[in-house]
Amino acid sequence: MAVFYAIAVPLLLLLGSAVASEKSSGTGNSVSYSSLGSRCELITIPMCREIGYNLTSMPNELNHETQEEAGMEAHQFWPLVEIGCSPDLRFFLCSMYTPICIEDYHKPLPPCRSVCERARAGCNPLMQQYGFSWPERMACEKLPRHGVDPENLCMEQNNKTDHSSGAGQQSVTAKPPKKNSAKCKPGKNGSTKHCQSEQTSHSPKDVHVSDCTCKCKSPLITISRDSSYFNRSISVGNVENCGFPCHGVFFSQEEKDFASVWITLMSSLCCVSTLMTLTTYFIDTERFKYPERPIVFLSGCYFMVSCGYLIRVILGHDEVACEADMIRYYATGPIPCTMVFLLVYFFGMASSIWWVVLSFTWFLAAGLKWGNEAIAGYSQYFHLAAWLIPTVKSIAVLVMNAVDGDPVAGICYVGNQNASNLRGFVLAPLLVYLLLGTSFLFGGFVSLFRIRNVIKQQGGISGRSKADKLEKLMIRIGIFSVLYTVPATIVIGCHLYESTLYTDWMSQLVCPCSEINREMGLSFGLRTTLRPIYSILMLKYFMALAVGITSGVWIWSGKTLDSWKRLSRRLFGGGRGHGHGSALINPGKQRVCVKQQYQNCLEYCPQVQVPSMSLPPPSSTLLSGPHITAAPGSIQSASQHHMATSGSLHHHVLKQPLSHV
Repeated sequence: MAVFYAIAVPLLLLLGSAVASEKSSGTGNSVSYSSLGSRCELITIPMCREIGYNLTSMPNELNHETQEEAGMEAHQFWPLVEIGCSPDLRFFLCSMYTPICIEDYHKPLPPCRSVCERARAGCNPLMQQYGFSWPERMACEKLPRHGVDPENLCMEQNNKTDHSSGAGQQSVTAKPPKKNSAKCKPGKNGSTKHCQSEQTSHSPKDVHVSDCTCKCKSPLITISRDSSYFNRSISVGNVENCGFPCHGVFFSQEEKDFASVWITLMSSLCCVSTLMTLTTYFIDTERFKYPERPIVFLSGCYFMVSCGYLIRVILGHDEVACEADMIRYYATGPIPCTMVFLLVYFFGMASSIWWVVLSFTWFLAAGLKWGNEAIAGYSQYFHLAAWLIPTVKSIAVLVMNAVDGDPVAGICYVGNQNASNLRGFVLAPLLVYLLLGTSFLFGGFVSLFRIRNVIKQQGGISGRSKADKLEKLMIRIGIFSVLYTVPATIVIGCHLYESTLYTDWMSQLVCPCSEINREMGLSFGLRTTLRPIYSILMLKYFMALAVGITSGVWIWSGKTLDSWKRLSRRLFGGGRGHGHGSALINPGKQRVCVKQQYQNCLEYCPQVQVPSMSLPPPSSTLLSGPHITAAPGSIQSASQHHMATSGSLHHHVLKQPLSHV
């Protein structure tokens, strides 16, 4: 396509000579432009190479600071360029995103309004068919007209038609680029792949299937015949023997680095929180009885899940999830990959089942009035269900070779590269577990509300106290239920989002035009239709570990603090202080003696001798009364006299300060 630029007389010869010298020196030679200074730079955006000039400057008029940033937005319009709705569209886009740079001219050189109007006239009808309008930031009315104002120069494209020049101006055609009659999709490092012959008509009706051949293009990895993965049903979209790269293709390096830090932070917090819960359980095992005990096992499962993520942090992304430059497919052999899969998948599913068990035991206790011992009698069945079901599922995944790598998290899981496996082994079980647990939980809450109303109707101080305790229990159960159901629901929603759009994401990588009639939003900034939303993936990883982080809510109480204090005293020593001086008697036993019957006191009361203490005579009032009938010299009289002595001594001792007892 021949290109030339209509510029004012002082710059026409300079522009023509610059483009001609650039063409004669060969495109892509960065050394040839080292003398042009730092303001101009070579165009690196693949779509805008071979456009008629090779130098641009940043930032551009659209406020893009770098070519990488401009290229990400410019390539969103590639489907329209590929479909050929206007022969001026590519030149117009490149003149906006990579404006020409002339070393001795420091004013911007935007495209002329006529270029914009021709591109808009050709592509706007197609855009309107799908509910989109011409981008406001590219409004043609903002661009200068060709040959009207000598102070506002612009670039015009030669489509083998004559354009009138303004007064005092002349049209000079720059030396055209190397003739290339093929339309090529930009590839990596400027390579031209996916080339088709140029259409004489640019109407969408004239575009045939051959114009958009599906191929495995860079950065995707073509599987060679000598590879062990060749003809093993590995595909991207509908292209066989095409593999996904190790670190993915949808996100920038900064986003990948943040994802790694984010997952490391969340898994570390989960590990610490669940470890504290487990330690508290081992310190005071008898404190955690049914129906609350499943919380401990749920925390243990999340501790193992966090360990799976931390193994990835220790060993690295490539060691766990990748095989050379490609993500792992059908990974059942490598030990790190299999270990991480078992820790994350097996214990993740077990934690969901323990949530169902927890809700079920609460329902038995609140709804059916079961006691702790009755529920504990079925604990072996709870363990059987919680460990056997995930075991069967994990074995099935390994037998079916369904384990694959996650290019974002760097772990091995199931369903990362196969939407069907994601639905069958992850999405469906999680949905069933959530519905079951929520049903039992709802039934338990209904019963607790009924019990609360009955207790309040009883009235009295004891009734109010019981109602307050029950309300506190309901609040704790409610908080923990929300802290589980909300993250679990969000994780299910994220998996549903991935499984629904996975095919579209993969197809657009190998078939850039196959979705043009269905996903036109990609061309106009709505990149979410053909690219995963980064924040949704980060939310999924956070919510997958959030339950473990918040598992300590149930044990946050004064009892937990006392348990840890006892542990610290056992480990580091220390004990209670001793009194000042020694007591003559044991005050605890003495109080018991006063309350016992007189005839039993001789057996329990200590024999005390206080030489300096004067005792009352036998005729004291302590021995008087209707119950004293024996003679003074009898055994009973002696017993009563001894009791009187003890009683007097007790009365004397209790008058002393408690600190001396």
